[in-house]
Amino acid sequence: MKEELEQTKLLAAEDGATRRKFLMTAGGVAAAATLAACGKTEVAAPAPAAPAIAVKPSTIVFKMQGAWGAKDIFNEMAEEYVKRVNEMADGRLRIDYLIAGSVVKPFEVMDATSKGVIDGAHSVAVYWYGKSKVASMFGSGPITGCDANQNLAWIHKEGMPFYNELMEKLQLDVVGFFAMPMPTQPLGWFKKPIKSAKELEGFKYRTVGLAADLMQEMGMKVTQLPGGEIVPAMERGVIDAFEFNNPTSDRRFGAQDVAKNYMMGSYHQAMEFFEIIFNKKKFNALPKDLQAILGYAAEAASTANYATAMDNYSKDLAELKSKEKVNILRTPQSVFDAQIKAWDKIVAKLTEEDPFFKKVWESQLAWGKRVGYYNFFNNADYKAAYEHIHGKLGF
Repeated sequence: MKEELEQTKLLAAEDGATRRKFLMTAGGVAAAATLAACGKTEVAAPAPAAPAIAVKPSTIVFKMQGAWGAKDIFNEMAEEYVKRVNEMADGRLRIDYLIAGSVVKPFEVMDATSKGVIDGAHSVAVYWYGKSKVASMFGSGPITGCDANQNLAWIHKEGMPFYNELMEKLQLDVVGFFAMPMPTQPLGWFKKPIKSAKELEGFKYRTVGLAADLMQEMGMKVTQLPGGEIVPAMERGVIDAFEFNNPTSDRRFGAQDVAKNYMMGSYHQAMEFFEIIFNKKKFNALPKDLQAILGYAAEAASTANYATAMDNYSKDLAELKSKEKVNILRTPQSVFDAQIKAWDKIVAKLTEEDPFFKKVWESQLAWGKRVGYYNFFNNADYKAAYEHIHGKLGF
C-alpha cells in the first residue's frame, strides 16, 4: 500500500507526457482507474491487475501505381483490390493508389517497384516481357486449350514457383500476385471489316507481349503502346488497327471515334490476368498477417473484378452498337486457324532457344490437356441455350 501511495504522489506531480507514460503500465492503469472512481487522491483497496493498453502501431503506407489511364475501368478494378486490403488491414497498413504516369510510365512500373521508387504496382506481365518472353506465360501466352479462368488456376497450383524463379533470374526484387481472369480479348478495331486472315498482312497494328510476336508471324507490323497512347497513334497514322482489351476500356478512351469495325474474338490474348506486385524488401518487412492480406485480397478482388467486368463490358458492347453505330463482328474462323498455326511456330522456336521457357510451357501444356479435357466433356452447350432463349446470334 505504501508503494502505491508513493506512485500516486509521483503521478500527481509529473507533467502530462510523463503521466501518459506511467498510465501505459498495468499498475498505473489500475491506480488511475481507482482514483477516477473514488474522486480523491487516496488509493483504495488494491484492484485486480488490468491488461496493458493495446497501442496500435503507426500505419504503414504503401504507394501503388497502376498502369492504366485516368478513364480506364482497370483503375476501378485496382481500387477494388486496394479497398479489400485497406479494410482487412484495419489501419495497420494502407495502400494509396495512383493512376498511370503519377510517378513512372505504364511500362516502367515493374522496374520502379523492384528499385523501390514505388512500393507496388497494378499492371500486367506483358508490359515487361522485353526482359523475358516467359513473362507472357503469366498472361497472353500461347493457347493451350484453357481459358483465363483455367489458366489462373494453373498459376495458383503450379505456376507461382516458375514466376518466383523468373524473378530471381531477372534479379527483380518483387513479390507478385495474380487476379482477374480476363475474358478473351477482341481482335480489335479496324477501319474496314476483316474477312480473312490474308487481309491482316501489312497492317500496322498495336498489341503487347508475346501477342506481338504472333501478329508479326501473321504478317502484321506491330507497335507496342500503353492504352492511353493508342487513339493518338491511330489519328497520326502510326497504326491503322489496334486492340487493347475490352469494350469498356476501348469505349472510354475513344476507340469508336477512330474506327467503326470491332472484331470480336481472337487467340492473341485469350488468357490474361492482372499482375499485382510489391517491392520485396517492403513486403518482407511486413508482419505475416499483413503479407497474407496482400495475397488473399488478390483472390477476393478476382471475384469483384470479374463481376465489374461482366456488368460493364456487356453494357458498353451494346451501347457501342446502338449509340456509337459500331459494327460488332465475329472474327472469321480463318483468322483463328492462322493464329493457331502461328502459335505453333513461335512455341517451337522459343522452346528450342530457352530451356526455362520450355519448362514453363510443358507445365502449362500438360495442365491444358488435363483441364481442357474435363472442361469440354463437362460443359453445357451454353450457346445453344442462349439461342433457344434469346434468339440466334448470327454466327
